[in-house]
Amino acid sequence: MSDIKRCGTVSLLGRPNVGKSSIMNALIGEKVAIVSPKPQTTRNRIIGVLTEGDSQFVFMDTPGLHSPQSKLGDRMVRTIYETADEVDAALLVIEAKGDARIGKPEEKLINRLKSLELPVILVINKIDITEKLSILPWIDVYSKAYPFKEIIPVSAKTGEGLDDLTKSLRELLPEIEEGASPLFGEDELTDQPERVIAAEFVRERLLWHLEKEIPHGIATLTENFEDNQGVAEVAVVIVCEKMSHKGIIIGKGGSMLKTIGSEARTEMEKLFGCRVYLTLYVRVKDDWRNSDYMLKEFGY
Repeated sequence: MSDIKRCGTVSLLGRPNVGKSSIMNALIGEKVAIVSPKPQTTRNRIIGVLTEGDSQFVFMDTPGLHSPQSKLGDRMVRTIYETADEVDAALLVIEAKGDARIGKPEEKLINRLKSLELPVILVINKIDITEKLSILPWIDVYSKAYPFKEIIPVSAKTGEGLDDLTKSLRELLPEIEEGASPLFGEDELTDQPERVIAAEFVRERLLWHLEKEIPHGIATLTENFEDNQGVAEVAVVIVCEKMSHKGIIIGKGGSMLKTIGSEARTEMEKLFGCRVYLTLYVRVKDDWRNSDYMLKEFGY
């Protein structure tokens, strides 16, 4: 019988680049969601599981709320709202940057949360690069906008405030009925298959190395994932929208592709706990972000 007494789902909501994925990774202690400085890094709902003491937290990382410019963007925004509708509690993540005010993305999310009457903790991230006194006006503005259960400043980078966040969040988790099981096994970290994680790790490295509009027009798909005597043989296809982008992704003499492959392989080996043999291919699919067939193919 499980020792878990509380278990619930928690969505991470906010605009792009406030650090939702970084917070989730830091809370569970493993990298299961990719991170980059580019907006819209997260495209799907990503589940991360933290089982600690008698509690299991099922975090649902979501894309940053933005104004969509394609069918892909439409699906990302729909994912945000659908996730908010399904969870037991939510974290609204912001950063105290500039003048203290509630922006349009946050206003939309707060209105949705009000309609759901959801218990919410406001998380002010990146306090490692923020003057402590500058946080106070943000607390004042947001505390007037929604009856947050708590307002907790944190740093996903240093870990400051994360213990306080976990303690406060535990009180919002539903109690499990006697004899019932938690949503996940105690050693599970995510619901993502390894082949999905592999493709995402490749896309992450592309986001870090490519500039301007190219990263937003890229998708990755694992075509092959086999365990061959303790070595994971992985083949990932990189899809871009223009032939000129393909040349940039490959790089002179294949240099860019080699860098992407080497860095992605390192990330895979850390998480999978085995050697990885990674092969990358690059293909062009014009305007795939507006193709229902292609979006389904890529899992969006």
